[in-house]
Amino acid sequence: MPKAYWVSCYREILDEAKLAAYASLGGPAIAAGGGRILARGVADLVYEHGIKSRTVIIEFDSLEAAKAAHDSPGYQAALAALGDGAIRDLRIISGV
Repeated sequence: MPKAYWVSCYREILDEAKLAAYASLGGPAIAAGGGRILARGVADLVYEHGIKSRTVIIEFDSLEAAKAAHDSPGYQAALAALGDGAIRDLRIISGV
């Protein structure tokens, strides 16, 4: 079964306190779901229509594990804490 990758691109951070609250809940919820952070931070280089913004890449053992982590009560609580604190694009994609 291929691994899955959760990619979050933050287009805009509107409230640092809400982002910190999200991180304090989201990190443990993702780890509990088997997620492993591979990269996190502001993009070092951007090309084409890329945006130099915060990006997070998390690896899961499967697409099902990534979905379960996202849908878990712990991660949903993290999303509630984030609220309108950021505008971001989250994608989950299967590996090859």
